[in-house]
Amino acid sequence: MFTVFDISAGVEILQPTKEGLYIAIQRRLSQEPGVEFVERSCLTASAGAELSAKLARRHDINEGAAQPCRAAVFNPYTEFKEFSRRQIKEMERMFRLYDSGRDGYIDLMELKLMMEKLGAPQTHLGLKNMIKEVDEDFDGKLSFREFLLIFHKAAAGELEEDSGLLTLAKLSEIDVSIEGVKGAKNFFEAKVQALSSASKFEAEIRAEQDERKREEEERKHRRAAFRELKSAFTQ
Repeated sequence: MFTVFDISAGVEILQPTKEGLYIAIQRRLSQEPGVEFVERSCLTASAGAELSAKLARRHDINEGAAQPCRAAVFNPYTEFKEFSRRQIKEMERMFRLYDSGRDGYIDLMELKLMMEKLGAPQTHLGLKNMIKEVDEDFDGKLSFREFLLIFHKAAAGELEEDSGLLTLAKLSEIDVSIEGVKGAKNFFEAKVQALSSASKFEAEIRAEQDERKREEEERKHRRAAFRELKSAFTQ
C-alpha cells in the first residue's frame, strides 16, 4: 500500500511561491518511503478506466449489444436529386480537372485558376467570398459536396446576380438549366414532380449501360476495319 502526502496541509504550512511550494513538496515526498504522487496515481486510474471502457464497448459490439460507429458516406446522387447522373458526373469531371493537388479539395489558388480559365478572373477577396459562401466546414477550401452546392444554390435561385459562384455555374460547360435566378427553381420543381426518383435513377442507369454497349460496338467495328486494312497492305 502507498500512503499519499496531504498536499493541502503542506500549502498551509509553507505558503511560499508556487515554484517554491512545488519544490518543497517534491523534496518532502522524496524523503517519505512508499509515497506516490497523487497526479501519477490519478493518471494511471484514468488510463485504466478509459481502457476498460473501450474493452467493454468492443465486447458489446462483438455480442451485438452495441452498434459500431460508422462515418456518414456522402452519396451525391441521393443528396442532389435535382441533378441527373450525367450532370453530376460532369461536375465531378470538372472538379477533378481543377483539383490539381489531387487531395479531394479545390483550394484558393485552384479556384483562382478555374475562374481565369472560365474567363471571369476574381480578386483575392472575391475568391475568399466565393469559398465562404458554401464552405460548410470552414476549412477554407471546397470539397466535392461543397462544389455541388454551388450548382444547387444556383439552380434554386439562392445566389445573387453578381455572385462569383453564379458566374462559375453559368460559365461552366455543365447544363443545369440555369434560367436566371427564379426560372431554374421552377424548372427543377416541375421536373422533380414529373419524375419519381426511383424511375429516373433506373432510366439513367439503363441509358449509361446502353451508351457503354454502343461504344464497345463502335470499338469492335474500328478494330475489325483496322485488321482488314492491315491485311490488305500485307498481301
